[in-house]
Amino acid sequence: METHSLACSEVWGGNEAVLRAVSMPGLDAHVLSRPHAGDAAGGDVYYLSSCATGRIGRVMIADVAGHGRDVASLAVRLRGILRRHVNYVDQSRVMQQMNREFLAEQKQQAGLSRFATAIVGTFWGPTSELDLTNAGHPPPLLYRAATQVWELVEAKSDEAESNVPLGILESGTYTRQQLRLAQGDVLVLYTDALMEATSKTGTTLGTRGLLALAQDMEIADAGRLTSMLMGRVRAFAGSELDDDATIMALTRNSVPAAAGSLASGLATMARLAKEFAASLVGATGFAWPQARMDNVLGAYFERFNRR
Repeated sequence: METHSLACSEVWGGNEAVLRAVSMPGLDAHVLSRPHAGDAAGGDVYYLSSCATGRIGRVMIADVAGHGRDVASLAVRLRGILRRHVNYVDQSRVMQQMNREFLAEQKQQAGLSRFATAIVGTFWGPTSELDLTNAGHPPPLLYRAATQVWELVEAKSDEAESNVPLGILESGTYTRQQLRLAQGDVLVLYTDALMEATSKTGTTLGTRGLLALAQDMEIADAGRLTSMLMGRVRAFAGSELDDDATIMALTRNSVPAAAGSLASGLATMARLAKEFAASLVGATGFAWPQARMDNVLGAYFERFNRR
């Protein structure tokens, strides 16, 4: 599987067919996306990003109403939102901007019901904490190496009521769940084509069925895990899936996040200054850092990186 290492301030992804490993400090992602009927692009959108210091990693999967070319321009705009907030630790503003984007799309095209389920995760490298926000999306699968058991990461009932799909409510609010990934743990994000797979006898797999398929999977090679899970779902259905399908498996790696130091802080300032200058003459806007102590002072002093 091809591996891509994210550079500082980089956003990678799209809505095309792909099988790739992506690496950033502290986190590896293995992405498999298969648009429906062999199309080159589909309605599933996936992105990963790394901040200017390499401490903030962000992952996103969205299942957008529509397919292929209809989704392409929206995928570009979602990339722009993630790019502008690549240096934000808190993902709340990312969710609000994404929600507004879908609402604006509906207003621009009268009669178009453009919405999406989505799940966004922000990985804080210094502590390996992962904040997850689920906007009406299927619950992730989580493998804990300590217990060697797979489980569903389900939102609390009150959170599920507020975390509606993007483009439904103008006043939508989005809560967060926090996980800490240990070495050997695996978090799997996926789109609803997997849980909606239906057998020849008319049985729908569902989230519990998908969890059961995962229980005895070999997780030593996370790179094969996405293909293995997709293969098991197809075997259950007895045919190709009747929708776009995407799986993203997240695991810890041994690449350390940048430690706070004078050298690190000065290097970050120089990098941001260069990006700001480039934004003045280019089409890409500047990704302002979020003004909070762990984000700004943590580049200089390690103690601000600990929570």
